Amino acid sequence: MSRNYKFYNKNGLYFVSFATVNWIDVFTRQMYFDVLAASVNYCRAEKGMELYCYCFMPSHVHFIFRSSTGQPSELLRDFKRHTSKNVIEAIQNNPQESRKEWLLWMFERAGKKNATTSKHQFWQHHNQPIELWSEKVIKQKIQYIHNNPVESGFVTNPIDWKYSSAKNYQEDHTILETDDIGFFF
Repeated sequence: MSRNYKFYNKNGLYFVSFATVNWIDVFTRQMYFDVLAASVNYCRAEKGMELYCYCFMPSHVHFIFRSSTGQPSELLRDFKRHTSKNVIEAIQNNPQESRKEWLLWMFERAGKKNATTSKHQFWQHHNQPIELWSEKVIKQKIQYIHNNPVESGFVTNPIDWKYSSAKNYQEDHTILETDDIGFFF
């Protein structure tokens, strides 16, 4: 992993992105998005996650966050471990999941290729953390995150994507609460 992709400042504000193995579009059903939202809420309440910006896409997640405990790597590790276990369980128990066998086979196949994984690998291992050091860079990353669903062709306006903090920036906190970034955006 390159020097640019590590958490050097344990108390810093970070932009991270992480994707499912093979960029599989898993988050296509409400129940799978619910696992991500519940995990964020838990991490905010119990693990010291300060969440300033987010977007859940079908195959990946973007965050701007800080660890109030000074453990950003451990926080993301726990988030990814918990969500992978719970999404795989949700897939296994979902009678409406038309891709169940294929999804489980893909995660098991990825797990077999990795010596540190017991059975399934759901997330790619890297998080690509980038420390955010100025208001200009923070605003740039916020725009990138919020425009991700627009660039992907899912919506024409960022606030129309249900699982994005673009709604929060319009005072709509119905999906997830976010922390105040500290300046007007």
